[in-house]
Amino acid sequence: MIDVTRLNGSGITVNSDLIETVEETPDTVITLTTGKKIIVKESRQNVKNLVKSFKRECNSIERL
Repeated sequence: MIDVTRLNGSGITVNSDLIETVEETPDTVITLTTGKKIIVKESRQNVKNLVKSFKRECNSIERL
C-alpha cells in the first residue's frame, strides 16, 4: 500500500498491486485494474519510487 495525495489535499492509501498505469497529463493519473482513476499531486516518478520502496519493504519483511 502506498500513501498519495489527491489534488484537494486529502490523503489516500492505494493498493500498489492494483495499479495498472500511471500517467502525467499534466496531472498524475493512477489507473487501477478495476478501471478507477485517481488524480494525485505526486509525480509519476514519485509514485513509481513509492511502489518500489513498498515492494522492497515487503520483500525484506518476508526474509526475516
